[in-house]
Amino acid sequence: MSRRCSVSGKGPMVGNNVSHAHNKTKRRFLPNLRTVRIKQEDGTTKKIKISAKELRTMRKKANA
Repeated sequence: MSRRCSVSGKGPMVGNNVSHAHNKTKRRFLPNLRTVRIKQEDGTTKKIKISAKELRTMRKKANA
């Protein structure tokens, strides 16, 4: 399973770990994914992986 948000499409980014001596090694920044159940129009539920930021946005729009 890929580490990708199913709503926004956010995925891993790459960068460097930088030590005190300024040595650089590659690292990955993974998105903050949550697995949530959403209810569809026909009444069934489906599990999706969604980033925490998009989850906040969806909850904000649902309550407004």
